[in-house]
Amino acid sequence: MTVLDIPELALVALVGVSGAGKSTFARRHFAPSQVLSSDMFRALVADDENDQSASADAFDALHHVAGIRLRRGRLTVVDATNLQPHARAGLIRVAREHDVLPVAIVLDVPETVAWERTEGRADRTHGRPVLARMRRDLRQSYGRLAREGFRKVHVLRGVDEIDAAEVSYEKLFNDRRELTGPFDVVGDVHGCRAELEALLSRLGYALCRDDAGRPVDATHPAGRTAVFVGDLVDRGPDSPGVLRLVMGMVAAGHAICVPGNHEQKLLRKLRGRDVRLTHGLAETMAQLAAEPAEFVAEAETFIDGLVSHYVLDGGRLVVAHAGLKEAYHGRASGRVRSFALYGETTGETDEYGLPVRYPWARDYRGSAMVVYGHTPIAEPEWVNNTICLDTGCVFGGRLTALRYPEKELVAVPAEREWYAPARPLVPPAPARPDTVLDLADVTGRRHLTHAYGSLTVPAENAAAALEVMSRYAVDPGRLVWLPPTMAPCSTSTVEGFLEHPAEAFADYRAAGVDRVVCEEKHMGSRAVVLVEREPGRFGGGVVHTRTGRPFFGPPLDEELLARVRAAVTTAGLWAELDTDWLLLDTELLPWSAKAGGLIREQYAGVGAAGRAALPAVLATLDAAAGRGLPVDGLRARMARRAAEVTAYSTAYRAYVGPTDGLRGVTLAPFAVLAGAGVSFADRDHGWHLALADRLRTADPEFFTPTRRLVVELADEAAVVDATEWWLALTSSGGEGMVVKPYAGPAARSPKGSLLQPGIKCRGREYLRIIYGPGYTEPAQLAALRKRSLGRKRGLALREHSLGLAALDALADDAPLWRRHELVFAILACESDPVDPRL
Repeated sequence: MTVLDIPELALVALVGVSGAGKSTFARRHFAPSQVLSSDMFRALVADDENDQSASADAFDALHHVAGIRLRRGRLTVVDATNLQPHARAGLIRVAREHDVLPVAIVLDVPETVAWERTEGRADRTHGRPVLARMRRDLRQSYGRLAREGFRKVHVLRGVDEIDAAEVSYEKLFNDRRELTGPFDVVGDVHGCRAELEALLSRLGYALCRDDAGRPVDATHPAGRTAVFVGDLVDRGPDSPGVLRLVMGMVAAGHAICVPGNHEQKLLRKLRGRDVRLTHGLAETMAQLAAEPAEFVAEAETFIDGLVSHYVLDGGRLVVAHAGLKEAYHGRASGRVRSFALYGETTGETDEYGLPVRYPWARDYRGSAMVVYGHTPIAEPEWVNNTICLDTGCVFGGRLTALRYPEKELVAVPAEREWYAPARPLVPPAPARPDTVLDLADVTGRRHLTHAYGSLTVPAENAAAALEVMSRYAVDPGRLVWLPPTMAPCSTSTVEGFLEHPAEAFADYRAAGVDRVVCEEKHMGSRAVVLVEREPGRFGGGVVHTRTGRPFFGPPLDEELLARVRAAVTTAGLWAELDTDWLLLDTELLPWSAKAGGLIREQYAGVGAAGRAALPAVLATLDAAAGRGLPVDGLRARMARRAAEVTAYSTAYRAYVGPTDGLRGVTLAPFAVLAGAGVSFADRDHGWHLALADRLRTADPEFFTPTRRLVVELADEAAVVDATEWWLALTSSGGEGMVVKPYAGPAARSPKGSLLQPGIKCRGREYLRIIYGPGYTEPAQLAALRKRSLGRKRGLALREHSLGLAALDALADDAPLWRRHELVFAILACESDPVDPRL
């Protein structure tokens, strides 16, 4: 059996004459979606897979689709004869354009076998001479494939060898996603061995020394791994000492290392290439001259084996010497290696004669953190989830490391200036100002991937969100989070009820939840409150609706923020939570304070019309009955209608109250979502509600409590008590309750999937407002029980996952564009066509 090693991401070209069995081989070893057949593309463009006149167009289309697949990181197999150099050149070009390795698999069968197979196919009309010419082309191809650029060439000779072959996938050398850390990423050392020892010691590593007292390894008691970004050598006083230590750590599995441009230059010199002894190479060569030849040979082998960059921790961390833009992550080509070593220059030089480097980090939008060095800077600075760690130790600066995933910077000062810099250390190139957004970040059809999942935002949804965001929403810098829509419980089968606690509890039991909190559902308007202790990055704060619009507008919003700010201060939460701002999820009461126009235009009109018309109808029917007309049945129906309209009016009136400015307005907080540098989404609801109670204590006139019960779902008595509590709450005019996993907003099921953040269970009378006065009529209730909840529930989960990602980005102080695209996507989701009554 022959095992064919193929990179997981590659462009594979099958090479062979007609009848060699390429399509059969492709079907056996690859998924149908991975195989692009020239015959199939001829059929696509000409309705005839044997129409050779369509070959040029067919291969144009094939190359285009291959390029799309490779750009998306998908293995692609091309099933064609691929016998001519010009045909293979097109495939090599596509592979290089997308920085993947081209692989050739040659299927060589005897001409008699190929001819026998060709004769057996009615759709093949070419003669034996054509097949003989193909065989000549195949023989000539053997010596050319590697020279043309194929990185791997597998040749299978004979039917038996082809049938026995197996395909084995190998990871690229740069793919170390299985390494999850924790890591300590160390910036450019440049021969500063003493500083490297000091930095490793400060990071908690124990140095191991040889008999001569030289450090040859370092281990961390917590099992952390050091990651070196390259430029270990040149300019400093002890490049061999740095190499000895790093090589020992790598060999022992305590470190990994990527090459820097200085290592590559040293490698060329050690191999006898004509290299100028500049930029510190002369010092390194002089230091190596004092070392044994065996050590120099080991260093040469070590440098030669270094991989251009590493993708680590499931793709969340990328380390390259000069950085790496997103399109190159996990790719392998000369272009990728060059970028990783040298970055990208503009072709210009600065006043010091040094190349001007293109500020790729300023435009970086990838989800992976990129850590690099190469260009010395005065201070490390996060730029769009990237950071440069070269703080110019050899120039008298510092040697810096980044603890990952903690994102903590640790540095030691240089003992002295070992090498005079060509130019002073300068700050890194600034990112796009954090107050500036780019329309291209949010428009059109976009696919977002974040820590809690991924979703596609259709272009039409983005356009609708842009309309709201640009015309009505608050400043994007203060629009940090939007609440998700809330799904109702499963439809109830209890007589007379559309929603009932039994279904809410059953929904969470089915998801593996054993403990929930039942919170009173306030009938008001959702209000998101971002409040600062003193005006700062958020201008003092903001109050907005669930769609991002200012709640009341000035000056009432400022007055509301002042009340919240004072209560937070009185409750002592600033110091306790170590923050100067807080993000609160609340409900503002009464409903009429914000929805007065809606109540008058949509609800009060229905009630007024019914109350005006139905008594007259009943009087008329009474008169008709007095004259002996058979109207008893009709009158009974109209009497029920009158009672239902009265109940309808009573239901919405319960949520109407007099207000004057903030007089008569109260706020019911139920979650403290985030503060400076932290998301509180992982705290349980007991914690959140306890803080809400403290705000209520601090200002009982303004804050409304949220009544609740904690329920163990396995305790049937507790479930019965919660049901009775809900019945009492709703019969006295309450809207209903929200059932939430007690573990908190970020709770997950036992299988690891996100849970619904809350399931609403609304009262029987409240639902009259939603579905109309007569919705409890048996026929109407039966129809409503057929309502579909899947779309609403899916929407709630998508918005919830985006909200959690937005809270994380806020806590991480991510750039404005990254926070904004998540919040924008939540608003775009609201454009999905979902029944608004659910």
